[in-house]
Amino acid sequence: MSSDTNPKAPSAEFDCYFLVFTVAIKKRSRVPGVIITQYVEQLPLGKSTPDFTRKPMAMTVQEGKKGLFKAMVSGDPTPTVTWVRNKSEVNDPEKYKIRYDERAQEHILELISVTPDQAGPFKCFATNEYGKAACTATLSVIDGGLRKKGKTDNGEQNFRSMLKKTVVVTRKKQLPPKKEGEIDPKLLELLICAPKKDYEKICLDFGVTDFRWLLKRLNQLKKEREDEQAKVVEKVDKVKQIEVKPNGRAEFSLDMKLLDPNSTINLYKDGSSVPYGDDDNSKHSLKKNGTNYVFSIKDPQPEDAGFYQVDVEEANVLTTDFQVPAVEFIAKIKDVKAFENEDAIFQCVLSTPLNRITWSKQDSSVEHGDKYEIIVSEDKLIHTLKVKDCGMADKGVYYAIAGITSSSASLTVEADPNGSKGRKATETGDQDDLTKLALEQQAKLQREKDNLKVAQAGDDAAAEGDGSGDGTGGKTDGDDENKKDGADDKKKRLRTGPLVPDSVIDRGVQFVSGLSDTIARTGERAELSCKLSSETSEGRWYKNGKLLTSADGVTIIKDGACHKLIIDCCNKDDAAVYRFEAEGRKSEATLAIQDPPTFDAEALGEFTKPVIIKAGENAEWKLPFSGGAPMNIQWFKDDDELLPGLNVKIETSATQSHLRLSKCQRKDSGEIRIKIKNEFGTLEAVSKLIVLDKPTPPQGPVDIMESAVTSVEYKWKPPKDNGGCPVTNYIIERQQVGRNKWSNLGEIPGSNPSYKDSDVNPGRRYCYRIRAKNAEGISDYLQTEDIPAGVLRYPGAPAAPKVVSAYKDCINLAWSPPCDTGGTKIVGYNLEKNKKGTNYWSLVNQGGPITDTKYAVKDVFEGAAYEFRVSAINLSGAGDPSIPSETVIARDPMKPPGKVTDLKLTSSNYTTLSLAWTKPKEIKGVEDEAHGYYVEIRPIENLEWTRCNAIPITLTSYTVLGLKAMAAYWVRVIATNYGGDGEPQGFDNYLIAMPPPVRPKFKDRNMKTFVVVKSGNTVRLNINFEASPLPEISWLKDGVPVPKHVTITNSDKGSQLLIPTSERSDSGIYTITVKNIVGQESFNVEIRVTDDPKPPGPVELDQNIPGTVTLSWTPSPDEKRDDRLHYMVSKRDSFKRTWRTAADNLFNNKFTVVNILPGREYNFRVFAKNDMGLSPPSESPVFETKKEKVQFKVKMPDNKCLDFQSPPSFIIPLKRRTAPQGYECYMTCAVKGDPTPRVTWYCNNISLNTNTNYHITNVCGVCSMLILRVAPKDDGEYKVVLESKLGTAESSMTLNVKE
Repeated sequence: MSSDTNPKAPSAEFDCYFLVFTVAIKKRSRVPGVIITQYVEQLPLGKSTPDFTRKPMAMTVQEGKKGLFKAMVSGDPTPTVTWVRNKSEVNDPEKYKIRYDERAQEHILELISVTPDQAGPFKCFATNEYGKAACTATLSVIDGGLRKKGKTDNGEQNFRSMLKKTVVVTRKKQLPPKKEGEIDPKLLELLICAPKKDYEKICLDFGVTDFRWLLKRLNQLKKEREDEQAKVVEKVDKVKQIEVKPNGRAEFSLDMKLLDPNSTINLYKDGSSVPYGDDDNSKHSLKKNGTNYVFSIKDPQPEDAGFYQVDVEEANVLTTDFQVPAVEFIAKIKDVKAFENEDAIFQCVLSTPLNRITWSKQDSSVEHGDKYEIIVSEDKLIHTLKVKDCGMADKGVYYAIAGITSSSASLTVEADPNGSKGRKATETGDQDDLTKLALEQQAKLQREKDNLKVAQAGDDAAAEGDGSGDGTGGKTDGDDENKKDGADDKKKRLRTGPLVPDSVIDRGVQFVSGLSDTIARTGERAELSCKLSSETSEGRWYKNGKLLTSADGVTIIKDGACHKLIIDCCNKDDAAVYRFEAEGRKSEATLAIQDPPTFDAEALGEFTKPVIIKAGENAEWKLPFSGGAPMNIQWFKDDDELLPGLNVKIETSATQSHLRLSKCQRKDSGEIRIKIKNEFGTLEAVSKLIVLDKPTPPQGPVDIMESAVTSVEYKWKPPKDNGGCPVTNYIIERQQVGRNKWSNLGEIPGSNPSYKDSDVNPGRRYCYRIRAKNAEGISDYLQTEDIPAGVLRYPGAPAAPKVVSAYKDCINLAWSPPCDTGGTKIVGYNLEKNKKGTNYWSLVNQGGPITDTKYAVKDVFEGAAYEFRVSAINLSGAGDPSIPSETVIARDPMKPPGKVTDLKLTSSNYTTLSLAWTKPKEIKGVEDEAHGYYVEIRPIENLEWTRCNAIPITLTSYTVLGLKAMAAYWVRVIATNYGGDGEPQGFDNYLIAMPPPVRPKFKDRNMKTFVVVKSGNTVRLNINFEASPLPEISWLKDGVPVPKHVTITNSDKGSQLLIPTSERSDSGIYTITVKNIVGQESFNVEIRVTDDPKPPGPVELDQNIPGTVTLSWTPSPDEKRDDRLHYMVSKRDSFKRTWRTAADNLFNNKFTVVNILPGREYNFRVFAKNDMGLSPPSESPVFETKKEKVQFKVKMPDNKCLDFQSPPSFIIPLKRRTAPQGYECYMTCAVKGDPTPRVTWYCNNISLNTNTNYHITNVCGVCSMLILRVAPKDDGEYKVVLESKLGTAESSMTLNVKE
């Protein structure tokens, strides 16, 4: 082997080992930042190299705190995890602690107390025999010495001052003050955030005893608050009101999941912002553990009391009221020692009455429930905690916390030497002493209250006088009535004097602790107890209103002030309402008797033993039970209920159930379970059925391990079911193909399912039968296919050789054995090489076959390219060669290149992204030249990267194709050479497949704003626009969404509106709005759906004035349906014989034609006219005026000088008009004057004569102005001014534009 090894090894005897260690295939993990080194070319089936499923993350830790690196690894065999810092393992137990959490499957490196010199990279390695995975995590250490001004000793800024949470609004909107007769707003705020179980406690603090009337309003406010919270948080849960903990900190907490992890969290006290930190040294601090947020106040003082609120952005998520009452412990709780199953009682006396105090253990608060009973006396001075049925888990320190004052005592639980249950409660001290202290404190409080009233009454009396008193409360100058009132007040004050024994009437006996509802089981002992304030008082017990005595089977005990009723053996008749009465005081409680099902312990032990039988036998189970009727008994087998049937018999009595399974088979094996249930509980018992039988046949397929000239060897798989007992032997039979006889070859041990038959004849074919055998019998056989012996079979081709490493004088190769060995063992391999560019394959191993699956080829020339192939050799000879390996160049390895620089996005659209970058710089010995580049993308919702180009590109630009429109992608570029891939370079933010943002704009400058369509025809509007990203497109008709029969088709470049069959009702103004994140644009199109107009009715002629004729006609039927319909009049005379338009744009049904000459015949036509065109005409009768022939005489008048000059004036002034928007408007007036005046039109005092948007005419003194399309800007005052040398005249009107 020394001739085939790498020449770089230090000595010949280690050459083989050097080859093994230098076989290192580098590959990347799916987890970014993890490098995997594979030691072997081909991994065995089912095996894998190590990898990180979750790598350790970089962390920042304050000096002196604990730091944790956590990693999760995978691989088969299971990898070994090591941690390294500065190229050496972390093995100092004083600084580091390495452990494995089996539950979470995490490898943990714990830094016990972080110091600044530990800052830097830590490496984590996962190693097994097939490879190694490595990754790096960085530790940053923050200086722990913080000053008040937020600066450290070296001038760096305090880390807490950089917290985003402290940069908040400094003032919050205050709650409205409480109004007389209304609920306090603070109460509503607290109830909105509190869980329902806390409603009663919170309402009691505000003096509200019945809050049911608040629930409806509270539910409405809660819904509004939840809608507000939904904008910033996904869920708010487990809200806990503020409490003072045993460690002296006041804490309140909640669970919430933020929609945006960067949302600002603000803390307010009485509406003012409160700064907070993230460590225990801050006065106010916030700690976050997953979704749990805990706010705490260090060393709370009375000035810390207030109304605290927590907001996320602008949404309130928690409100709590921190009250610090002025209270002290007159009698503190004392240590208690109790036996198991006893009740332990802690009691304390306060200086001020409180509705409740906080009871807690070291780790959690204590709530009233099945385990703990919290009792408050009537005067609210004595507070009691009863720990029921003490166990070893209950021992420890208990705390009573009132305001910010606390008292602690320990509970010691010892094993009961007598083993009895239900012992009496163990108290902390003499109950009478506590009661006496409470009464004295109550009397003291009452005296202080009365003294305050007397002083207040004196002040009121002095205030009612004339102010001449000396302030000592003497008489005033009031009348007799005032004196009488003062006397009454004095008597009243005497009646409500201090409650001390020497000055008041005795209040009588009181209950210090009353009866409590009790639940007991049948046959067990039950006890009801209460305690009075007097030891001398006697009392009576009642059951359902009936007086009880010792003769009724109960035990009545009086122990000082304690009164007890004991029932030694409970039965169903003892369930009742019990009452204790003493001197007019009474207390009631309910005793409930339960009788759940039970099993006999000895019978249950027998039942749980497995039942083992043989196939075909019967199995039976019996189990007696007891309990209250009715009972529901069910039998189950593997969670399936058993019902009576052919092979299942179930017999049940009042005290026992019997199950019998007949003729059991192997498949019936499993778990047998009985379930008994009544109204008081459910009980289950489990047994197991094991049915023994012969095994199933051995499993195929049969694998031929060797088929030689003299032997045949094959193997198989054990039976799927061994029948319940192990397989002891396999029975082998053989048949030569072509014969009918089977020969028994004997039995082999069951531990090795393989057989080698050495007694075979060359060239023959054999078939084998294999049977499994156990203690219960022999299985059916497994028959093999025909196996030839002595046939010449060559091995198959191995896989293509893989290049492990390449140097200028040596190339290391490795390959995998062929899948087809030809029936015999592989004895070696032939390796061939081909120099690129030639067709000649030369044998590399001239000295004989290669026995290993790896080889170092030394006969190479530097810079030459080679291909290699390998063929396997067995006893029959060499098989076919493999396919050639990848081309490899004999040269020393290169270092992977560095990161590309100046990565930028040059252009983009909805399906492509164009990238450009700069080639990475070459650093000698560290990073070599890049020969190509890979571009990888990852959709933002995926974790896996996809390569866009399978072959490296040489250009420093690339266009990614086939993207989804508006999808977000992470993009990175990796430089590569034949030394490997460099580090990826990506963008800081994800990229969106879209063109550069463009504000919507319409592309067609000549878009029509007015469209006329004949009724019944199709309306099609195509609007082209440009916008990026893809905009939202909406169509409106007259300000409301378009009807359903209107079809809208949108694309990225335009939108089409289609009305297949239009109707007159489709007329209106259609508005398209194109909107995206950059902006929006709108465009209006008026669509007029109309039809050919119908002609007007008959035309009548009337001559009132010579030289004129007045036409009148009946309106067209379309006039009511079409507000734009008007009329046109044309005339023809007998002289010219052509039709000429006499008038147009007539909106009435009458017109006067002038300049009618006598002696001529006139014909008139009237047309109805709309946007579609002209109707058929309505023709008038022929109109004619005869010319009278008279003798022409000339009578010369006397010459007389006449002056016809006159100043300008209006014959018909302008009239007020109202015109719809988008229609024509026609304004006329008649003027006179000699000389002819100059006419000027004005709109809002602006001359219109030169404005081409208005059509102005002046014919024979009739001045007209036509506005072709009325718009909102045309609204205003219009004026006509006449000017001549003789003077001026004007007429004005107002035009109203109707939308």
